[in-house]
Formats: sequence, C-alpha cells, structure tokens
Amino acid sequence: MARNAVDREIPQRLAGFHNIKLFEGAFKNTPLVRREKGVRNVPKLNKLVDTVEQAVIKTGLTDGMTISFHHHFRDGDYILNMVMDVISNLGIRNLKLASSSLTNAHSPLVKHIQNGVVTQIYTSGLRGELGEFISNGNMENPVLIHSHGGRARAIETGTIKIDVAFLGVPSSDVYGNSNGFTGKSACGSLGYAKVDAEFADKVVLITDFLVEYPNTPFSIHQDQVDYIVKVDSVGDPKGISTGATRMTKNPRDLLIARNAADVVIASGYFEDGFSLQTGSGGASLATTKYLRDQMIERGIKASFALGGITSQMVQLHEEGLIRKLLDTQSFDLDAVKSIANNRYHTEISASYYANPLNKGCAVNKLNVVILSALEIDINFNVNVITGSDGILRGASGGHSDTAVGSGLSIIVAPLIRGRTSTVVQNVQTIITPGETVDVLVTDRGIAVNPRRKDILTRLKETTLPLYTIEELKEKAQRVAGTPEPIEFEEKIVALVEYRDGTIIDVIKKVKT
Repeated sequence: MARNAVDREIPQRLAGFHNIKLFEGAFKNTPLVRREKGVRNVPKLNKLVDTVEQAVIKTGLTDGMTISFHHHFRDGDYILNMVMDVISNLGIRNLKLASSSLTNAHSPLVKHIQNGVVTQIYTSGLRGELGEFISNGNMENPVLIHSHGGRARAIETGTIKIDVAFLGVPSSDVYGNSNGFTGKSACGSLGYAKVDAEFADKVVLITDFLVEYPNTPFSIHQDQVDYIVKVDSVGDPKGISTGATRMTKNPRDLLIARNAADVVIASGYFEDGFSLQTGSGGASLATTKYLRDQMIERGIKASFALGGITSQMVQLHEEGLIRKLLDTQSFDLDAVKSIANNRYHTEISASYYANPLNKGCAVNKLNVVILSALEIDINFNVNVITGSDGILRGASGGHSDTAVGSGLSIIVAPLIRGRTSTVVQNVQTIITPGETVDVLVTDRGIAVNPRRKDILTRLKETTLPLYTIEELKEKAQRVAGTPEPIEFEEKIVALVEYRDGTIIDVIKKVKT
C-alpha cells in the first residue's frame, strides 16, 4: 500500500490490475495546462501561437522527419510554400514531404529540393515546373506516386508515418475545431486533411478565419490539434476550380460525353438507385449533363454521387435527381457552397472514400465511374500522369481506386490529342491496370474490354459505333502516324504504387 497525493492508501497491485499509478494531483499528468502567475495551474484555453515559425519550433520538427499537407485549395494553395519557406529558414533539412497532391502552385518546392530541405516526396500527383524538374532527374531519391486510397492506407498502416501535419483550414476556433466551408477562403471538403489530422503525431492548423468556440459542425476536431496559427490568407478559392474541372464547350468533348452517357444507359446499370462518379476533365463532367436529361425522361434517380463533387453533381442533387453526395474533395465553388448548405451533401475522408484495407470503402459501392485518360493501350492499361513527352503532368488521384471498385468503369478521351494517338501499343506509365477498365469511349468509336462480354452484348443492341481497341489504334495511327518513342535514361525518378501498396510501374528520367 502507498499514499497518493490526497493521502489515501492505494494498493499498487490487485488481481486483474497491474502497475496501478497513484494520483499525483489534478494537474500533474494533464496536458494543455499552463501556470498562471500567482495562481494555481489552470487548463489552457487556446492553442494559438503567433507565427508559423513558432508552431514549427513547438512541434519539435527536426532533420529527417516526415511532414504533410493537403491540396484542397488546388492551384490557390498558399500554405505549403509558406510553411516550407519557414522550415528552410530554420535550417531544417532532409525532410520527407507527404502531400496529398502537388499542383502548379507548388513550383517553389524546386528550390527546397535543391537546397536539401526536401529529399523525399510521397504524392498523388506532380505538375508544372516541379514535374519537369523531377522528370529531368534532378532529385536524388525517386518520388512515390500513390492513389488517394493508397495514401490513406499507407498512413493508417504506418507505412507513411507523419511526424507533423500542416493543414490549412478556412475556419477554426481557438481549440482546433475546424471546417472547410466557412470563412473567406472556403474550399469545401477536407477529406484528405482528415486522415492526416487523425494519424499525424503533431497537427498544426493554419487559418485566416478564427471563430467563436465551438466551431460546429467540424471536419477536424480539437482533440486532434496541437497548435493553431492565424495568417492573413490560407489560399485563393478561385484557384480551386482549374481547367480540368470546368464544363467544356468543345464539340468533340461533348460528342464523347454523349456517347459515354449512351453507354451507361445501355449497360444495364442505369436504373433507379444507381450510383456514379465522374472524374475531372471536360468530357467526364459533360457526361453528367446528358445523363441528367435521360434521368428526367425515364424517372430515374441516383442514390448517391461520390468523389470530387462538382457543380454538375450539385445541380442534380438540388433537383432531386441524386439523393446524396459523398464528397472527398470539392472541385468548384458551387460544391463548396453546397456542402455548407445541403444536409445530404456529406464530407468524407479519403479513407472512407477509397482505402482498400479498411472495413469497407465507398468506391466499392459505385455502379458507374467516368474517368479521363492521357493514354490507353491495347490491353486497356491507362496512363493519367505522364504526358506525351514523358514529363510528369498529372495525378494518380482516385483513378485506380474507382476503376476497381465500380461495377462499370468507362474511360473517356479523344482518339487523337494534338497530333498523337491516345490509343497506343503500350502506355508510358500504368496507373490503372487494364483488368479494371471496362469501356473506352472516344469521339471516333467505342471499345469494350473483351472480358466484359455482358456489356459488349448489350451495346451491340444499340447503334453506337463499336470497334475493337486494336481497330481504334489503327484508325488513329492512319491519321496521326506512329510517333518516335521517347528516349529515357536508366535513372528512376518515380515509383508508381498501386492502391494496395505494390509497385505497378516506374517512371524514368527523360533523356535530354
């Protein structure tokens, strides 16, 4: 027996209880406690620090650690560059950067790679100056490319261990309850940030809009947050809606979209209660418009739409044609407003969305997904990350996650892009394996994966222009010719990870 801080005798061992700890005082073992001058300890009432630099120092960030960011602000993001400049000025080096994706806004990372601040990158995508820099072999360690579901899996299993997450949030209270749909920089869903907030050792919120406690409803909550910094601006909401998420007026894309909608309608999946997702890209988004017309005409309503939610999906939801929206990333400002106002527009985490190893992710409930492609080969393998010059220009995103999870995966792309055939013998980089791709829809014909005999049988009953994928390749090459193969060096600049953690492909340095 021993006496505790209130002078009670307490046994130090009992049957079924081992290593009994004695009470040492109300504030002894309590976190978030401060000492007031001249008075007893009191609970800390906020987590605010004055500057990003103070927050970095307080987290204990040191050389060799892993830091993370989200990309919900897309091309309007201010946070990553802001934080990286502070870290660089503090002399911290050899960091692993685990951002959910990297956009054109993140080109300043080039200087931080050159000066040794960042030596490893895990991301879904790379673009712009940064993509060219890495494609040209200027980073010593290969980048790891993963899908959105694959990233969530890696973080939750500890394959990627985040030491400090720096998360820009459009609104927060002083204790860390935050969301993405209120404030001057509203970006909508914080689906990627939710995973980081839950599993990072330290979490720093950066906001430009502090509100009264409690900030409800919240996406990230106070028990996950260590420090909060208020800055002038976290991002430009206008940068959320990039070219890839705007509705097309291109007649070619509209033709592809109409054909894709006709494929869905004839597939057997177009029935009351079906579910869908449309990826970024003009033809993908426009498909929704044509499906809407047929849903109204046939009295069909969708049970839910999933993934990156767009204004087109919001319109159908508000018209009662889609009952619920499950949103991991709001793709435009209409979606941002909707998630704030519509009861059945629900924010979901990237893990809920597509983690292949959790107890059931939402992509598994998809009936139809419409996806874009940079290239597709005669085995239906799809490339969405490297351009025709071999340079990193895109993102894995949720492409492979939704293709395998859905009942019907449709790829939409022009048969010829520029002067190059979209259908090739072998794609440069495999992001999504052909065994998970069902139909290719182009402006000059449609090809069905031979493994989907059920879909082919149904489409043969229509007037849709059906070809084998080999025939589409030959048709394109008669017009565009066969391009000279890109020359690569042996150096591997990126590993492409499939959603389950296995490596599906590598990307090599472009020969200069």
